[in-house]
Amino acid sequence: MAKFILGKKLNMTQIFAEDGRVVPVTVVEAGPCTVVQVKGEKDGYTAVQVGYGDKRKVNKPLAGHLKGFSNFRYLKEFRVENPDSFERGKVFDVSSFAVGDVLKVTATSKGKGFQGVVKRHGFHGSPATHGHKDQLRMPGSIGATDAARVFKGTRMGGRMGGDQVSVSNLELIKIDTDKNLLYIKGAVPGARNSLVTLLTEGEISFVEKPKAQSEAEGKKEEPKKEEKKVETEVKVEAPSKDEKVKEEKKVEAKVEDKKEDSAKAEEPKEDKKPEADKKEEDKK
Repeated sequence: MAKFILGKKLNMTQIFAEDGRVVPVTVVEAGPCTVVQVKGEKDGYTAVQVGYGDKRKVNKPLAGHLKGFSNFRYLKEFRVENPDSFERGKVFDVSSFAVGDVLKVTATSKGKGFQGVVKRHGFHGSPATHGHKDQLRMPGSIGATDAARVFKGTRMGGRMGGDQVSVSNLELIKIDTDKNLLYIKGAVPGARNSLVTLLTEGEISFVEKPKAQSEAEGKKEEPKKEEKKVETEVKVEAPSKDEKVKEEKKVEAKVEDKKEDSAKAEEPKEDKKPEADKKEEDKK
């Protein structure tokens, strides 16, 4: 069984080996990838569809296909012999790989535009002397004298790059599980931030979903609930006769208290004689 993963090419750097040698490596950010669909007898072949990356918006047919998932930027199918171990929603990352794995890397090469035969096909060009003025990188004769036409497959100048390229036997030097980085020995086809497919022998080990991804999927699945406004009626009951009588009595009592307070305030205050005068009166 083969193990595979989708990733993004970041850059090239170098790593110092234990014996002091400098090893040129390409850094690839791989995974986490999610199993979106498992194909079997109904489809006529056995394969697994994998989603990778994030996208802000997708069209309605793709949104229906990705129901319950986040918006994946890339969807890729891999042929498998036994799809029983795969299940929709399972997640795997770089922890499935090990240092020393021999990888087959597939990507789209850089577009180079229109190029001549020297760069495109490796022609060595014409001699630089002996009457070859301005002919150093020219294609020369194409040899179609008798047929008077250009044969199919003749190597000539044309568009170069932008093709799917696979490079085999690339060794995996280092793995950073915290940042989901793979350090692959040598050069990997493709431009920076382009999609890269990694394939090797082995079995895939599934992991739990990252918290950010599970929260995003949970928010996507929850439908919006309409809040129903509950109208509450407040009934005001009229006061009874007994309550009216009690209130009138309270009002009358308050009025009487006020009258008493005012009468007390109007009473003349007795003049208080000093203690010395009182003592003289007692002696007399």
